[in-house]
Amino acid sequence: MTNKVAHYNNPLKKRFLRGLSRWQLLVLLAPALIYIFIFNYIPIYGVQIAFRNYKTNKGIWGSDWVGLKHFIKFFSLPTFWTMLQNTLTITLYNLAMFPLPVIFALMLNEVDHMKFKKTVQMLSYAPHFISTVVLCSMVTLFLHEDKGVFNAIIAALGGTRQPFMEQASAFPHIMVISGVWQELGWGAIIYFAALSGVSPELIEAAKIDGANRLQIVTHVNIPTILPTIIIMLIMRCGRLLSLGFEKVYLLQNPLNMDASQIISTYTYEIGLRGGQFSLSSAVGLFNNVVNVIALVIVNAISKKVTETSLW
Repeated sequence: MTNKVAHYNNPLKKRFLRGLSRWQLLVLLAPALIYIFIFNYIPIYGVQIAFRNYKTNKGIWGSDWVGLKHFIKFFSLPTFWTMLQNTLTITLYNLAMFPLPVIFALMLNEVDHMKFKKTVQMLSYAPHFISTVVLCSMVTLFLHEDKGVFNAIIAALGGTRQPFMEQASAFPHIMVISGVWQELGWGAIIYFAALSGVSPELIEAAKIDGANRLQIVTHVNIPTILPTIIIMLIMRCGRLLSLGFEKVYLLQNPLNMDASQIISTYTYEIGLRGGQFSLSSAVGLFNNVVNVIALVIVNAISKKVTETSLW
């Protein structure tokens, strides 16, 4: 009798039976789980390419096992530290811009004129839908030394025209500032949603206590959306070395290569253009391992300091 009672009081058993009783939700969830399993988990077996001397005619399993050879080759490259430094410079620069969407959402949330508020939201969202190719073309045209609008303004003010696209020192600023312009409004959407959950009773109570708008933002709005901010920051840190190659590659030229050669563009060059699939897989795996380590560390720190974390 005791064993039967323990069997029915088993919390795992209860959760399993509760899940089966909601089979409609499981059916709705099934397509997403199947998609993730097929496109995210099954291809993981291809990671072994990084440890093999992959030949297309032999296939993955038929190619010779070489262990850490490709990783050692990558770490031994003369340009390895330059690429790593360039990648971290742009990534940390981007990370420093993280508060801007939060500030933008908090400021716009305080606007009472709804028509003006919606117009600003629409204008700030619009750049997100510009393709990377078009955006890079716009940046190149705007910063052109002879015909660019920015150099025209500089010349009109009595300054000297600058070849921004050819200056390696200007490349990180071009990358990050153009990214902020494109993604500011879109990145603020999640914070607008979080701010909609701020309790009106709390705001009214703060007003009754004599709090002004800045104090309401500081002591009511920010604490309410702080868990969302922390989660988004953790996820951003989990993409520490993942810049993507498209935008960097399109803005690259031989004169700014000292600052624009990053790990992602190198992977593209050796993988798709050079046919060195094993080496490019090793570089990609290195990227992912660093990202996972950064995610785990930042998540652990956040959990200890703020009690908010992904898991």
